[in-house]
Amino acid sequence: MSVIVYGLPTCDTCRKARNWFVRFDVAHAFVDYRTDPVPAATLKEWAQQLGGWERLINKTSTTWRNLLPQRKSPASDPEWCLLLKEHPALIRRPVVVRESGAVTVGFSDKGFKKLFGH
Repeated sequence: MSVIVYGLPTCDTCRKARNWFVRFDVAHAFVDYRTDPVPAATLKEWAQQLGGWERLINKTSTTWRNLLPQRKSPASDPEWCLLLKEHPALIRRPVVVRESGAVTVGFSDKGFKKLFGH
């Protein structure tokens, strides 16, 4: 499998990304990270590749807005991992992991065409 898409099955953006892969015949697997939680070490790797935890978090989500103020400023990797374990919907969607291990978040037709050469 060359691409793994992490997200939520009810997320419109995840559906768009998955449909894009089908339309362009890109082999992929989908992982629902509510039912199959992402290990802390993987979350940390994603955050490092993306340039920090802030780029992995969806701060426009209702989940983020409803967090207590003190929960919005984790001071360490373990605190970030605990927050995401408790609230997986905070992870930006979709997270796409290519065969090389490179990680991207979000979806746009233009961005995917650039990444996957279509």
